[in-house]
Amino acid sequence: MQEATITYPVRDGSVLLIEKKRGIGAGLYNGPGGKVEPGESPVEAARREVREEIRATVPRLSKRGELEFVFGDDHYMTVHVYRAPEVDGVPEETPEAIPRWVDIDAIPYDQMWEDDRYWLPLLLADRTFQGWFRFDAAAEVLQGRYVDPDVEL
Repeated sequence: MQEATITYPVRDGSVLLIEKKRGIGAGLYNGPGGKVEPGESPVEAARREVREEIRATVPRLSKRGELEFVFGDDHYMTVHVYRAPEVDGVPEETPEAIPRWVDIDAIPYDQMWEDDRYWLPLLLADRTFQGWFRFDAAAEVLQGRYVDPDVEL
């Protein structure tokens, strides 16, 4: 089972999104994130991924969710979802991502993974959640979903 993280800095009615430039989900908007490396905790991975992908830091993180993803018949990964109330430094473009602050009322859900519309509003409302999402084997079509809000993590 692969573990990964995703982090969403939220401030003043805006959320920091990245346009992913390579890898799975290239061309889509998301939060900075990636795989947890051996010997690394999920929160350490979240901080590292933010540094690598946008050259900024997130001194405080709050875990808001856990998501399971299945592609076809294969359990693909467990994702630890974090919210950050602040960002130190100015986010900058890297080979991985193009960052931009987006008004919460203008989130481009049609340019994001389909599952995001079911749980991202909970994170933005500072609520907790757990869920699972099943996509087809090509990771293109959402075939099933479940989200449980306000859970203890």
